[in-house]
Amino acid sequence: MKNLLSTLCLLCLTTIATASGLIDVQVLDRSSGRVLETWRHQGRLYVVGTPGERYAVLLRNRSGGRVLTVLSVDGVNAVSGQTAVTSQSGYVLASGQSIEVAGWRKNLDEVAAFYFTSLGDSYAARTGRPQNVGVIGVAVFREYEPPRLRYEERDIMDSSAGTATSSPSSPRMEAQKSRAAEERLGTGHGERLNSRVDTTEFRRASESPVEILGLYYDSRANLEAQGIIPPRRSRHPEPFPGGFAPDPIR
Repeated sequence: MKNLLSTLCLLCLTTIATASGLIDVQVLDRSSGRVLETWRHQGRLYVVGTPGERYAVLLRNRSGGRVLTVLSVDGVNAVSGQTAVTSQSGYVLASGQSIEVAGWRKNLDEVAAFYFTSLGDSYAARTGRPQNVGVIGVAVFREYEPPRLRYEERDIMDSSAGTATSSPSSPRMEAQKSRAAEERLGTGHGERLNSRVDTTEFRRASESPVEILGLYYDSRANLEAQGIIPPRRSRHPEPFPGGFAPDPIR
């Protein structure tokens, strides 16, 4: 059954915020711990990436039940490395739970770090799939809940205990968890990071996601050139900036 799929459940949790339907999505600069500012332009959300910057995608479940989040980066599933489709594995979050996805999943203990880089150095391009570089996507699924039976219906079912019935097949168990513009940014396949996860069963309430979120990214120069974000104001030198005289750089 297509709506039966096993997924990853992250053990190490963090807290985040920024509302958007069932889940919150943010991008974190892992060096500074700073959440990257989000810009809205013509119905899309954008963040500024800096080449070489390690980042993580922060997800938080705002709903009252478990959800499955299928995460894609540059059109590639962040768990399996496959060209992303919504029917694939992802991360399961309990109600109120948050996760920090810092890289491409390599096994149940490690990920390869996400970092902003040139298009040619991106993981998608290096695996022959450069067409969708520059976007982070999250497809969200609710968990299937059996319908609650009325008291009379339960009595009828109890009285027919000897009758043969069919049961749904078990879910598969898989690994879970006009200025000249610069070259577009992509996401690289970096160093190994510790990131322990475990497997869990999850039955989707529907074959189609209830929510699909997209977060686009590029360099500041490119986003400014496209008019997506305002240019930085030029800073004039200050005659009295304060401080003491430092030694010159040798």
